[in-house]
Amino acid sequence: MGSRFQNYSEGALSSHDQVARALGTDILAGVYPPGTKIPGEAEILERFGISRTVLREVLKTLTAKGLIVSKTRVGTKVLDEVHWNMFDSDVLAWKVAGGFDEGFRRDLAEIRLAIEPEAAAMAARRATTEQIEMLRERLEDMRNATASRRAFAEADLAFHQAIGTVSGNALMRGISGVIETALMASFTLSSAVDDKAEHKKNVGHHQAIVDAIEARDADRARGAMRATIDYGVARIRRVTAKGNGAWLNNSD
Repeated sequence: MGSRFQNYSEGALSSHDQVARALGTDILAGVYPPGTKIPGEAEILERFGISRTVLREVLKTLTAKGLIVSKTRVGTKVLDEVHWNMFDSDVLAWKVAGGFDEGFRRDLAEIRLAIEPEAAAMAARRATTEQIEMLRERLEDMRNATASRRAFAEADLAFHQAIGTVSGNALMRGISGVIETALMASFTLSSAVDDKAEHKKNVGHHQAIVDAIEARDADRARGAMRATIDYGVARIRRVTAKGNGAWLNNSD
């Protein structure tokens, strides 16, 4: 699981990835608003010290993700947000790196509520005995992850990804994994590990999901997942209101 955090560490990225991330983050943050041009070739080459070959690949990457479009004699412009592929794992990671605003936190909560409760219901209908045991193991990982915010965030993420796997739906697994990439920062921002009572309550919410899955009760599993997400959203709001959050890179 630790490898996922490399998405936020430039030291783990190639020159191509670093430049794509830097420009992509700037676009998502509004440094280059839709309809405006990104810096020209000479400026980018000087800023990052890369070759024209690398730059061409970077622009291809950003184009494929719906962020920019290049036209002869016009230059490279930022596309409107409706074209941005927000289900792309890189785009989501770049959005996280630039920070959450209230609107994006709302969007994440809404898409989770649309997807994850159904994944839990599917898991209740389809989980094997071995898969239920695996969910119990992920739950114990959460219960024992008290050393740091990062450790708890990893365990929480692994649990939700496991639900996507146990759902038995390949598309559900894929969508769940992409969403959770962005949720790493919000898990860390609102970590329950800082308070023993909160930690116990959080694990209890997740245990209710596994109990319902083991009981083959799809409706109860759906409701338990919804309650878990609602609880996490409320915790994020409380922490954000107090201004006590810490981002991923300084969460150890």
